[in-house]
Order: sequence, then structure tokens, then C-alpha cells
Amino acid sequence: MERRDSLTGITGVLLVGGATRRFGRVAGQTLAARAWRLLGDVCDERIAIGKVGDGPARPSALLDDGTTTRAALAGVVAGLQVARTELCLVVPVDVPSLSADTLRALAGSCADVAILDSGPLPGAFRKSALPALEQSLAGGQLRLRDALAELDVVTLPFGELDIRDSYGAATVMSA
Repeated sequence: MERRDSLTGITGVLLVGGATRRFGRVAGQTLAARAWRLLGDVCDERIAIGKVGDGPARPSALLDDGTTTRAALAGVVAGLQVARTELCLVVPVDVPSLSADTLRALAGSCADVAILDSGPLPGAFRKSALPALEQSLAGGQLRLRDALAELDVVTLPFGELDIRDSYGAATVMSA
């Protein structure tokens, strides 16, 4: 499948950690495969980050996050460390209502970080955020939202974005 409207200079990071029960299906496609495809539609590079020994098969070769810590922060840090680009769109597997337009809005709004008001993931992260995130991880401050406190964060209103799935069907969302 050919990419549509991909953004240049952006790495898509798929976080595949967590309980395997979260890797359900939507329209006959696993959540991981759907998120992987969505990142491919928007980004010019994609990587999957998680724990190599965990769970079912992934949509691509999985890169281990290099830590025993089970926190999204570990995956964000690992993704930023290996990305070849300055800007990363980080997406957890379990966001079935995520759209390419939402990812583009996050990328276009990113200071150090851009997130939705519904939470810190999905989000856009610049490499400029990496030192602060690494420090939080090393210090055991594992809540991603707390790790963002010292960074320049743009928060977008999730409820006001046009949320459409990859097939163009509207998804009703409220903030």
C-alpha cells in the first residue's frame, strides 16, 4: 500500500508494551497492525518499541526498549534514542480512534512535545525533550505526564479535532 500524505523528517514510534489483552482487533485488523499502518501513512520512518520477550507477534521487527521498567516513558525514551529524525510521533497500540489528521496536527504543533488534552499519548516528541525524559526515567519518575513538567508542551484539544478513521468514517469523541 502506498503512503498517503506522509510527512518528511518524522519517525513514527509504535509502543507495543503492556498486557496482550490490549492488542484486540478493529475491522478485522489487530490494533498493532492498524496503528503501524497509520504511522506508515503519515511518517517516512517507523519503529516498534517494546519488550522483545513479551506477547504476540508484532507488525514489524520489534526493538527492545533496553530496560526492565514497564512504563510508556521507557518506550518514548528508547524511540527518541534510535530515531533518525528530530521529530517523533509516538503512538501506543490501544488508540483505535486515532487518525492521520490528528497525528499531523500533533506534528505541526510540536514545541518540545505536543499532546492531546486527553493524555500524554499519542504525542509528538522532539529530540530536545530527550535529556529531561532520560533524567526522569533514570530517577524513577515514570509517569510520562510528570516527566513533561520541565518541557515546552503544546496541548491540543482532542474533542475539537476532526477524528476520522483510515476509511473516512467519523468517530464520535468528546473531551
